[in-house]
Order: sequence, then structure tokens, then C-alpha cells
Amino acid sequence: MPLYVLIVTSFKSGSDIGVASQWNLPDKWTTASWEKAWTALQPAFFRTFQLAIPVAIISSLIGAANGFVLSRWRFPGADIVFTLILFGMFIPYQAVMIPLREIVTTLGIPPGITTLVFVHCVYGIPICTLIFRNYYATTVPEELIEAARVDGAGLLRTFGRIILPISIPGFVVTIIWQFTSAWNDYLFAIFLSNTRNGPITIALNALAGAQSPDYAASMAGALITSLPTLLVYVLLGRWFIGGLMAGSVKS
Repeated sequence: MPLYVLIVTSFKSGSDIGVASQWNLPDKWTTASWEKAWTALQPAFFRTFQLAIPVAIISSLIGAANGFVLSRWRFPGADIVFTLILFGMFIPYQAVMIPLREIVTTLGIPPGITTLVFVHCVYGIPICTLIFRNYYATTVPEELIEAARVDGAGLLRTFGRIILPISIPGFVVTIIWQFTSAWNDYLFAIFLSNTRNGPITIALNALAGAQSPDYAASMAGALITSLPTLLVYVLLGRWFIGGLMAGSVKS
């Protein structure tokens, strides 16, 4: 029902928009609001791809490496390291926002997409590590690792030549998760970027306005903003569920 109101309102002219007529179809269908929204959001739309794609790939690769080491290499203190990594999942974003901004400023990372890629990769490591550790611990047989060891493969070669090619279900889960998290983020974006160099959520907020909002353009902008994540779930949804289930039980 909310989606219906979004779509219908986005094709209305200003005179057709009102609380009493929100369920009615437009008297005259127009794409003017879509054109206005796309013009306002287009630069940020493509910037957000520059954010979400690297975040999804980098954090997934780091999570896969962490998950493999923590599931198969039982070094002293492995459980403590894993617990400390998972602890990052439970730290509220709001609690670290000010010190986080100070850290990226001290490191000299410029505000904008570069900063957001760094931050989302760091915050994505715990959940990616958890997913891959469970996947490797419950799905990849120990005999496969032992066979690689017998053939003379070290830890890195085993990971790169044997483990990564069979990790597609885990990567599907983490890539979808990280892509949508980075794409939909607003809190990090408002602290670490602005309307000139930030993602689409910042641009959408600017489009909505405060004093005299253009409801039709705002509705069209909300649909444009949500379209990439919707397509990701539509195209990869069944692999997402399969990837989650792959590491859920031990055969």
C-alpha cells in the first residue's frame, strides 16, 4: 500500500496531490517529477555505485580470509580474536561517530566517497567474518584441506586456489548485505560527506526539502534511490537464501 502511494503520487502534478486524494490515480499522468528527481539525483546516483561496489567486494574478501583462518587455523587465542571481531557488530554507530570522524581526519582521508568506503569496509568486517567462518566450518570438509596440505599447498595457496572458488554462496550473501547497507546508509553519510560529494541518500534528503517539499519529486526520488537494491534482491534473491542456508547446519 505505501508503494502504491509512492508510485501514484510520483506521476501526479502539484494540484492533484493531497491527503484526501492520495489513493486516487492522477487526473493527468506526468513524468515531470521523475525528470526533476533524476536531474537532482543523477550525480549522487553514480557516486553511490562507486561506494557500494568497492565496499561489497573488499569487505567480502577480507571476511572470507578471516573466516577461513579462524575456522581452519586453530592458533592460540583464535577464539578471543573471533570474539573481539564480533564485538564490532554490537557497537552502535552513534556511539563512535565523533571519534570516527576524528580518526579519518587524522589519517588524512578526504570527506566523501573515499571516507565512506573505508568506514563501511571496516564496519562490514565483523558480519562478513561471521558468515564466512560459519560457512567454512560447516560446509567445507576437512578432508579437502588435508588433501591440499598433502599436495604441498600452503595456507595462502589453499585459500586462493581451493577455498575461494567454492565460496560463491558465501560471497553472494555478503555482497548483497554490504551493497545494500552501503547504498542505504544515511548516518555515516551525513557525518562524513555532504551534498557535493556524498551518496544518494544525502541527495534525496536535499531533494525532499524542509519548507515547501515537492512531494511528487520526493516520491519519484525515493523510487529511484531504492531501485538498485530492489534489482539486486530480485536478481540474486534465491542465491542469497541458498547462501544463508549453506552455512546454517552441519551435515
